[in-house]
Amino acid sequence: MLSPIHLAQPHLLSLLRIVSSLVLFSYGTQKILHFPAAERVPDVGSLSWIAGLLELTLGFLVLIGFKTRAAAFVLSGLMAFAYFIGHASKSFYPAQNGGVSAILFCFVFLYLVAAGGGPFSVDALAKRKQAAA
Repeated sequence: MLSPIHLAQPHLLSLLRIVSSLVLFSYGTQKILHFPAAERVPDVGSLSWIAGLLELTLGFLVLIGFKTRAAAFVLSGLMAFAYFIGHASKSFYPAQNGGVSAILFCFVFLYLVAAGGGPFSVDALAKRKQAAA
């Protein structure tokens, strides 16, 4: 017999996906849509701007749970690049180089590649509709 916490696991997976992607999506809105306002926004076409575009578009796909595994795979790689390009050269320690969030995002999205979007996702809804047909 499964304990209540084990029964909650699929729902907590969806919650992890939603919260993580919402936070990443907000970085994309700041870089691309300039909301919320930031002190500095990246120049159009720069590496940081392209990262913001991926955070915005793929972050939204993961947020709603559409093509979750593919979008999370790209985002995991993006966050790995963000860590090594933007943070690792400053210091070995993530707490000192400002790369904690990049590392966490990298591994959360890598987990979502393996686990999928959970029951509260467009992917799961499509799978249920396909099974009913």
